[in-house]
Amino acid sequence: MNHNVPEFLNITQECLARHRATDRQDQVAMIFASGDGAAREYSYAELDDLSARFASSLKDRGILPGSRILLRLPNTVAFPIAFFGAMRAGVIPVPTSPMLTAAEVRYLISNSGAAAVVSEEGLWKSIAGEMPSAELGVLYVSGLKTIQGAVDFEGELRAKTPALEIHNSKAGDPAYLVYTSGTTGYPKGVLHAHRALIGRLPASENWFHFTGDDRILHSGKFNWTYVLGTAMMDPLYHGKTVIVYEGENSPEKWLSLIKEFGCNIFIGVPTIFRQILQKTKAAAADVPSLKHCMCAGEHLTDEVLDGWVSRFGFPIYEGLGMSECSYYISQKKGDDIVKNSAGKIQPGHLVQLLDENLQPVAAGEEGMICINRNDPGLFIEYWRAAEQTAAQFKGDWFLTGDYAIQDAKGYIFFLGRRDEIIKSFGYRVSPFEIERVYRDHPALDDIVAFAEHLGPEKTLISMCVQIKPGATFAEEQLLSWGKERLASYKLPKKVYRLDKFPRSANGKVLRSKIPKELGIV
Repeated sequence: MNHNVPEFLNITQECLARHRATDRQDQVAMIFASGDGAAREYSYAELDDLSARFASSLKDRGILPGSRILLRLPNTVAFPIAFFGAMRAGVIPVPTSPMLTAAEVRYLISNSGAAAVVSEEGLWKSIAGEMPSAELGVLYVSGLKTIQGAVDFEGELRAKTPALEIHNSKAGDPAYLVYTSGTTGYPKGVLHAHRALIGRLPASENWFHFTGDDRILHSGKFNWTYVLGTAMMDPLYHGKTVIVYEGENSPEKWLSLIKEFGCNIFIGVPTIFRQILQKTKAAAADVPSLKHCMCAGEHLTDEVLDGWVSRFGFPIYEGLGMSECSYYISQKKGDDIVKNSAGKIQPGHLVQLLDENLQPVAAGEEGMICINRNDPGLFIEYWRAAEQTAAQFKGDWFLTGDYAIQDAKGYIFFLGRRDEIIKSFGYRVSPFEIERVYRDHPALDDIVAFAEHLGPEKTLISMCVQIKPGATFAEEQLLSWGKERLASYKLPKKVYRLDKFPRSANGKVLRSKIPKELGIV
């Protein structure tokens, strides 16, 4: 793929509006299925119209281009309407996890400077009592019933005339802002440009396997960069149909959705595929439409890969990426699947493995994965963190902090990050964020969060604590305390106790030595 990025580019124009002038306008763009069995189809024309109505609302309510709007939504049609509607108006959407606590949402509203929030009745009620109304600006609520002072999201769409114009964004202008685990104890904002859409085009040829009237199902939530791309922007850009599910999930449910909607592409984290193999007896004959599967977020083990090939007759294609550049390394249909490898750098991405002097390393040697600053998929900056942004760039390269080995055939063997982010069940969690929260516990003198590896397919978030003199160590109480302050995927699952933490000569806790001190390795 060649990286010819146009001067002007707007993601909403490319994913929705341009299809209005083609025979795709009446094609089904997205199908939203719910746990109660109901499903609703939306054509490209309908989604474009609804996003244009939301853009009109933003303009009428004085939310100007460049403003931020925070999204706290489940996997319902309100999400793409708000996401694309915001960019249509030149406003920057800020997707967030529905699992975040009130304190976490307050921080993101403050840090992003959000001028408005879009949420859903049940999700907002769960935190409304801890959200000062003065901090909110405009609050849109989908499914509004009881929340005082909120704007009825669906009612607003019905009342507004669709905005005819799309903001004349340049390709390098800010498009959307995502938050990821940081090393300061707080999430860091990653600001992406409209050109990110062009930056993900290599995946269309080298990870996806689009064949025609494709139907794609993803098991993740829209707030994740991985899902924003693979389950929304990328398929819609190519005129595909996406099936979106919100409700209780299980291995059986994913299989039933694939069968009901005739999905030929299924995307998830390796844990989902492992659960299907372990908890069902399904095979290719049970989901005859399924032809291609993709995974990212954690390492795909040989056991799951071999089991999937045995039962379904084709592999799961693994990908590797990061919030700052989405996915840029992957296995590709037609290439040999090399175990323990994440695949090859997708042609078209400006990526190399470099040594500490920014020189390419030889095949078989360890190097840091570095992305050229001219790669269109690369983020603009860390939000309101100029020093942190500058520190991640050196010369022409963005330093990912990810280390790998590339063999003579181009396959990448990921070694890991030389930081301390914990990867557990597809989520990336900063131990510093957990520690920041738990240091407020009255019984704790100190705390260290760490990854506890129970096997090749299972990593738990655990913590080790030092108890203040006279305080009582109560594991269940500590875990319960965290539930009120951290999203569930960030919660430690086990608590250990040490009287003294291993430390370096300058007093820094040696996190990697904690499991050995506890005798759990």
